[in-house]
Amino acid sequence: MMSIDAPPAPARPSLFSADEVERYARHLVLAEIGGPGQQKLKKASILVVGAGGLGAPALLYLAAAGVGRLVIVDDDEVSLSNLQRQVIHTTAAIGQPKTASAQDFIAALNPHVTVEAVNERLTADNAPALLASVDVVIDGSDNFATRYLVSDACALAGKPLVTAALGRFDATVTTLRAHETGADGSPNPTYRCLFPEPPPAGTVPTCAEAGILGALAGIAGSLVALEAVRAIVGFGEGLVGRLLMIDARAMRFETLNYGWDPDNPLTGTNPTITDLSRHRG
Repeated sequence: MMSIDAPPAPARPSLFSADEVERYARHLVLAEIGGPGQQKLKKASILVVGAGGLGAPALLYLAAAGVGRLVIVDDDEVSLSNLQRQVIHTTAAIGQPKTASAQDFIAALNPHVTVEAVNERLTADNAPALLASVDVVIDGSDNFATRYLVSDACALAGKPLVTAALGRFDATVTTLRAHETGADGSPNPTYRCLFPEPPPAGTVPTCAEAGILGALAGIAGSLVALEAVRAIVGFGEGLVGRLLMIDARAMRFETLNYGWDPDNPLTGTNPTITDLSRHRG
């Protein structure tokens, strides 16, 4: 009796094109990332608030890493003074919206990345919808009002947040997962556990007033991108509950541990912040 061969199984579609395999080859050979981790990056969406000193290098490395979708929120235009540190913008982009400039740069760097440019300032009204469609949020803003808005919005929406700040010769980076608990079962801290209130208006000079070391923005922005990649792929020990402090004068990195404050108004024992209404007006 003649046997009938079974039809061949359909070929399994490749997770990556040949171009992507070559492009991400140095990730694919890392045991901590590999194919599964690179696939997570490809499927991930990240919201980047601000395409300036911190956001520019972060966007550059996130795009190079193969994050599938980047949502960029910024209402500013590229100026000549930006180019000393905001490396995603070029001289030819002066006068363009930073979101459009960043979108063009990323398209040239990695055509596999989808970019959504939102040429607006982040507000209490548009934040919920923007956060709803992403996996991780990066705050590269340059003012305290936006930092508190982003951190409150992420805590309420249950989104991981990587936030950083730049000084003249110093920078800080931390990760917030306020919607989760730590290994000991206690809640993770919020931004308000670390900084309960913003400093009085006028006490912290702006970048234009004080100046800033350009390469420092690149260091901090790269660390922000690294934290976001680590959060998506899931390897190593991140900066939840730890504030990384960079001193560019002494070339020193230090870490300050901080924890959940039961008196914080966002996730404390008696929360008073339950929506974003205080950020309106």
